Amino acid sequence: MNRTRTYEWEDPALTADQIGRSSGLSLLRAILAQRLPAAPISAALSFALEEVDEGRVVFSFIPGEDHYNPIGSVHGGVYATLLDSAAGCAVHSTLPPGMGYTSIDLTVKFLRRITVETGKVRAIGTVVTSGRQTALAQAQLVDEADGLLAHATSSCMLFPIPVP
Repeated sequence: MNRTRTYEWEDPALTADQIGRSSGLSLLRAILAQRLPAAPISAALSFALEEVDEGRVVFSFIPGEDHYNPIGSVHGGVYATLLDSAAGCAVHSTLPPGMGYTSIDLTVKFLRRITVETGKVRAIGTVVTSGRQTALAQAQLVDEADGLLAHATSSCMLFPIPVP
């Protein structure tokens, strides 16, 4: 009755080393094109970058029972991780070379449960507004029929990254 899951990831330092050297959009496009490795968390939770534009990113996720909480639906932490990734990467896609970001907060509203029967889920992140020191982004989790599953807002701090 036991189930197992095995996954692999590439060295995250390869991508981290590029932060600040190019624009956020260029870096995310390199991840999308598989010229740079995705973050290891995407392998751990089985989600993938699907679309990248300035101020907008989309991740895709197919829920499995390995994502479940004890009551038989996808754990809220998985929702939050997908929403945080989408919102943060949307902000990252707007940054010029030499700039970085980090999340200040994440506010999540869970609207519908996700199970294996839900099918493919997309996390769509967009930038609402961006200034010199902070940015506000939002993200939505939607099912294949664009039904809203969850919504989040995220404030991000923007800061210069010294590049050697």
